Amino acid sequence: MTLTKLLLRCGSGNGGGHVKKNFLFYNSILTSSSNRSASAGVINRSVRYLTTSSSVPEPKTLAIRREDGLQWERRAPLAPKQVRQLTKDGYKVLIQPSNRRAFTQREYELAGAVVQEDLTPARLIVGVKQVPPKKFIPNRTYIFFSHTIKAQEASMPMLDEMLQKSVRLVDYERMCSSDGKRVIAFGKWAGVAGMIDVLHGVGLRLLALGHHTPFLHIGLAHSYRNSEFAKQAVRDAGYEIALGSMPSSLGPMTVVFTGSGNVSQGAQEVFFELPYVFVEPSELKYWAENGSKDRIYACVVSRKDYLVHKKTGKFDLDHYTAHPEEYESKFAERYAPYTSILVNGIFWAVNSPRLIKREDLASLLTPAASAEKQSEFLKEGCPPLPHRMLAVCDISADPYGSIEFTDVCTTIDQPFAMYNQAADRHDNVAGDGVLVCSIDNMPAQIPTEATEYFGGLLAPYIPELMTSDASTNFDKWSPSSVIKDAVICSNGKLTKSYEYINTLRQHREAEAVKRTFSPPATAKVMDSKKVLVLGAGYVAPPCIESLAREDGLGVTIVSAIKKEAEVLAKKFPQCVAYELNVESQPDELDSLVKNHDVVVSLLPWTLHRKVAESCLKNGSHLVTTSYMNPSLGELEEQFKNAGLTAAMECGLDPGIDHLLALEAIDQIKATGNKIVSFTSLCGGLPAPEHSNNPLKYRFSWSPKGVFLAANSSAKFLQDGKIIETGTQGDVLTYRKPIDLFPGLRLEYFPNRDSLGYIEEYGLNTCHSFFRGTLRYSGYAAIVQSFFKLGLLSLDSVPYLHPDAKAISWRELMCNLLEANDSTSEKGLIDIVSKYGVSSSVTSAMEDLGLFSDHEMVPLFETPCDTLSAALAQKYTFKRGERDFLVMRHSFEVEKVDEKTGQEGIETVNVSMVQYGDPYGYSAMAKWVGLPCALATKMILKEEITDRGFIRPIYKDFYKPLLAQLRENQLDDYSETYFTPKH
Repeated sequence: MTLTKLLLRCGSGNGGGHVKKNFLFYNSILTSSSNRSASAGVINRSVRYLTTSSSVPEPKTLAIRREDGLQWERRAPLAPKQVRQLTKDGYKVLIQPSNRRAFTQREYELAGAVVQEDLTPARLIVGVKQVPPKKFIPNRTYIFFSHTIKAQEASMPMLDEMLQKSVRLVDYERMCSSDGKRVIAFGKWAGVAGMIDVLHGVGLRLLALGHHTPFLHIGLAHSYRNSEFAKQAVRDAGYEIALGSMPSSLGPMTVVFTGSGNVSQGAQEVFFELPYVFVEPSELKYWAENGSKDRIYACVVSRKDYLVHKKTGKFDLDHYTAHPEEYESKFAERYAPYTSILVNGIFWAVNSPRLIKREDLASLLTPAASAEKQSEFLKEGCPPLPHRMLAVCDISADPYGSIEFTDVCTTIDQPFAMYNQAADRHDNVAGDGVLVCSIDNMPAQIPTEATEYFGGLLAPYIPELMTSDASTNFDKWSPSSVIKDAVICSNGKLTKSYEYINTLRQHREAEAVKRTFSPPATAKVMDSKKVLVLGAGYVAPPCIESLAREDGLGVTIVSAIKKEAEVLAKKFPQCVAYELNVESQPDELDSLVKNHDVVVSLLPWTLHRKVAESCLKNGSHLVTTSYMNPSLGELEEQFKNAGLTAAMECGLDPGIDHLLALEAIDQIKATGNKIVSFTSLCGGLPAPEHSNNPLKYRFSWSPKGVFLAANSSAKFLQDGKIIETGTQGDVLTYRKPIDLFPGLRLEYFPNRDSLGYIEEYGLNTCHSFFRGTLRYSGYAAIVQSFFKLGLLSLDSVPYLHPDAKAISWRELMCNLLEANDSTSEKGLIDIVSKYGVSSSVTSAMEDLGLFSDHEMVPLFETPCDTLSAALAQKYTFKRGERDFLVMRHSFEVEKVDEKTGQEGIETVNVSMVQYGDPYGYSAMAKWVGLPCALATKMILKEEITDRGFIRPIYKDFYKPLLAQLRENQLDDYSETYFTPKH
């Protein structure tokens, strides 16, 4: 029998018909004398062309590049029939040789393409998937799926190479019609392949759970000659299901499709081969609980079904389009608990709500049947399902995207991954969790049909794309908006529409650091390392606990009060206590410092110079939570020359305030917009329920330190003018109320010198720059009155000497106000009012007992020390009371509203709110002590190698430190709003 006759006898089904048709086509070409000569002409042209190579592209030449990234990539962007039409239209089509394509080289040659390796002559280079970075030809226009528009980490080296080589990149994914729909995509075939694959995966998963089902006889999509063969296998499985072959213990099976585009339609095209019943989303719960085992129930869930506004609980499409960040997904509670298979085909943007969040996973993996039903199944020898949700087919294949718990794409080689309740991934379908199929090149499994479909969509745009000359200015090229809006980069930079990629990239880098930066410490890393902690006070415990978690790390706790150090040391086996007065025992300090790698100073800032000098003398690094000051700055060069690091401002404020501010500044600057105003406010306060005293404040550290902060002068920039306050509480006169949170009356006032941070933050464009302190309203007026009345004087007075006779507060006030010793309480109030003290403040002072003849004054030499000692006894935190931290950075950013074109100011707020544990660490102690400990460990692990005085204002320091703090549940959130200019 001849080959021709054999092929003509192939089956009459779609598969056989396909083979027959193709053979007749080839046979007619090969037996035609005219075609033979045409073919020879093609080969001759190819040979001639191989002998020439120019760095200047030819205007009418385009090229199809080889897909060399993945072994399964058998698609091409254009099929032979599209190439044939292009050559007829006068274009020269080059194609790189490849035996992997589903269409052969011979088919492309017969269509008029020239097979050659060198694509340099081509002006336009067409592909499907990403290009290996080193293979880009400079100053050419490329079009392919770049996977760069969400700053995908794996594609960033490729983007860098394109920018360096001035490549003009057009991305298929961004070629959209006026209504926002993509005009070129493999979407349908991604849906077809994805549905076939996930049905195969469900068969494997159910078998691992103890159930044989018809799904097991469906193979992976790539194992079929074409989609018709695959559909026949699904059809056969559906026939078995309709006959009742599904185990009763599985209950009704349900499939939910998200979206209604090509992806969803392609998946449904395969699903229709099963015995199905389509229901409304609102009916899914009923059928999941009451349906039949010989049918599969399905519904299509759209945005209106699961998205709601965070405040109104409603969905408005126009509003959602403009403000997606104001919406949240209810899919996890409305539909996911009743879904057996989720087929996800929605596009997810970074500022839009996720379909399923990471934390939703645990609630989804709950038993599908009641305990009674499960017991019933077990009696019948049928293992019940551990939970209803069996599988997710995430055709969008976007790690950390709309299905947040997925962290990687799967592959055709390894198409499935399992995620358990902790969102940990494993590859064994027999383990706990939900099966996920998220292959990012799904259509590659059906390559011939996918290529012909895709090429038919792309071919009409080729003439327009061929007008692109990547060596000329992008702004001078005027194709249709479909193409122009899809250009990601050109002339060595991102185009204006895609400059946001820089911001996303920085955010993704921070997230990557957050996930991977701090591996568990081992004894090998820390063995024989020692840290000396000076101070055992308020912030020391969380700092020491963090250090003590490191195996092999020795910690020495030093305090002038031995018992304080011993209490802490007893909690951790590798800690030892040591009694030492740093001020009076310098030689002993040197001896201790010499035997430690890093010294952590939690002492008052006035002692840091002494500690720093000891570190220099004995070769130890230094870490503190305090501000850098001129006295310490004098040692800068000495630390550098000694190869030592002194990490300053590693606390809350200063410290975490730098981290959150700099992260936001970097992100805003990446958009190309200008920051014109910056305000940073921070306050450590009692929780509202514990602010019930006249000061509306409780002391978590020395009251004297709190008051001394207000004793300093402050500088800030306001509307281009430098404002400088005086000392003695003058900063408090600049207090202003702020409506930071509804229901809380807060005020703020300047904090020290803000001007030095303008340069360090890189904000020379600001007309206003302010760093301030937050307190409850009324605090500043009382403390300012303390200064006016001499209660915060640092001068020693005889009547407050510890050996002096006891006096009452009324007597102390008479002395301070130079009043007669017999002046009554009422008389003192009258005198105080003459100092400009308001009645509300005098009333508060009365409540504090400052005019009382019955309360005696603790004698501590100076009025400030005396008042501080008294308030420390009255208004410190007691067990069961909690504090709360609030930090707010506000940026005013000049920008243009993309929707209206109106110029205005966008306000960007970055906030942090933390509550303390009423029976554990306070928020203040934790978030001052923890950054200090983390910075110490970074030095010990040589993750910080800079020498001299450093602060967390550089990317190499602040990014990893911030990432580690977020691992310890440091929460922050951002908000923006746009104010038009008038």
